[in-house]
Amino acid sequence: MKTNKYLAIYQEISQQIEKGEFVARKQLPSEHELAERYKTSRETIRKALNLLAQNGFIQKIRGKGSIVLDLAKFDFPVSGLVSFKELASKLGKPWKTVVHELETIAPDVFLQNELNLTKNDTVRKVIRIREINGEKIILDKDFFNEKLVPGLTKEICEDSIYEYIEKELGLTISFAKKEIIVEEPTEEDQILLSLNGFHNVVVVKNHVYLDDASLLQYTESRHRPDKFRFVDFARRNH
Repeated sequence: MKTNKYLAIYQEISQQIEKGEFVARKQLPSEHELAERYKTSRETIRKALNLLAQNGFIQKIRGKGSIVLDLAKFDFPVSGLVSFKELASKLGKPWKTVVHELETIAPDVFLQNELNLTKNDTVRKVIRIREINGEKIILDKDFFNEKLVPGLTKEICEDSIYEYIEKELGLTISFAKKEIIVEEPTEEDQILLSLNGFHNVVVVKNHVYLDDASLLQYTESRHRPDKFRFVDFARRNH
């Protein structure tokens, strides 16, 4: 059976991207240039480009054409409870945490519900920007029950809050309930993350508990979609 022209073009360009012949974060040739190169119609080229976009090789950006994506993705364990410091250390990449906000607040109705608190309790709000290889790829918005986690400083938040909780406070972080959704970027995401034209973010919402089932933390981790592969291990029960 003869391969469709657009599939052959898709396979050739995808292989060139994998080999580094088209450099990550640079533009592909225009539709017109590709049509001339492959001696075909622009409609055929569009089909090939759409398939490249669907399979994570390029991002089509209005006014800029097709941008080659970095195929190196970081594995993010869905079922585990891993701090950013632990994750980044395993990757062996240069990393940095920037504390954007750190304050004690009275919980609004939303946080009262998420953390099982009353309006008389206090919450430590921490907003951090996570960088790997100089790119701002995660926006972490953390809310801690301050009764359980007192004394959070900027220095602790730049290093590892989980390390502080376990080693300094002597608490045992036990389990979390997670929800993963895809959303359009907020204005805050656009300002604080290196989104590079992406039109969505992957949001991981966590409710984190201690070993006595006390609710410690509610967090929203907002990830740039091209940089992470969310992985898990599943076993069928019989």
